[in-house]
Amino acid sequence: MTTNALFVGHGTPMNAIEDNEFTHTWKNLGASISESAPRAILSVSAHWYTRGTGVTAMTNPKTIHDFWGFPPELNAVQYDAPGDPEVAELVRDLAKPTLVQEDYNWGLDHGTWSVLKHMFPEAKIPVVQLSIDGTKPFSEHVALGTRLARLAQEHNVLIVGSGNVVHNLSMVQWHKGNSGFDWADSFDDAAKAIMLDDPDRVETLAEHDGFTRAVPTPDHFLPLAYIAGVTAGLGETDVSTFNEQRTMGSLSMTGYQVAS
Repeated sequence: MTTNALFVGHGTPMNAIEDNEFTHTWKNLGASISESAPRAILSVSAHWYTRGTGVTAMTNPKTIHDFWGFPPELNAVQYDAPGDPEVAELVRDLAKPTLVQEDYNWGLDHGTWSVLKHMFPEAKIPVVQLSIDGTKPFSEHVALGTRLARLAQEHNVLIVGSGNVVHNLSMVQWHKGNSGFDWADSFDDAAKAIMLDDPDRVETLAEHDGFTRAVPTPDHFLPLAYIAGVTAGLGETDVSTFNEQRTMGSLSMTGYQVAS
């Protein structure tokens, strides 16, 4: 089977330069995916949250260090993957009726490169980023993901959503290590049940008792909506989890691999 899409719980930016169980899994995933040689990667990152939808269309996207208070080693990281203007144009066409504007100013933010530098360290696969329009309702993000499934089906583009199913920084407790609060575990389990069995129902997670604590802001959750939409658009798929774990109480590292 070919991996068509991934949702990655990216966690702290420090994962970009750390060697841990999460980054080991990303490395192994990348090695297995490289065998099918994706033409390009389309990344939907929690950290490009906009009014309107944009897609990077430059040939050489810059590495964006969109964080502060971290060590110099992290700010020194460069991920020099090329862009792919032709894939950007495909995104614009397939996204219709959603209007997607070409962008030449953004680049690759840490939601994208902190993960890809472990998966594809040689940075040879072209990478295009799609922004998340914060003005749109949940349903439109899912629907856009469904339309973009054709990128994977017809054009061998790997679609990656990078965020966290549970992402509440105000409740982080460093001493908890790799464990979660009960409500975080419950919400992550509910998301898993939907993603494995019926991704069309991902919007119903908003009705879960733990939603407001798990998703105090939508930015890190909405990449999952795109991957749920892609999964639904692909039809017959095999969906599996990786890094199925909570950390520091209120972050989920759970990821999903979608293959057909």
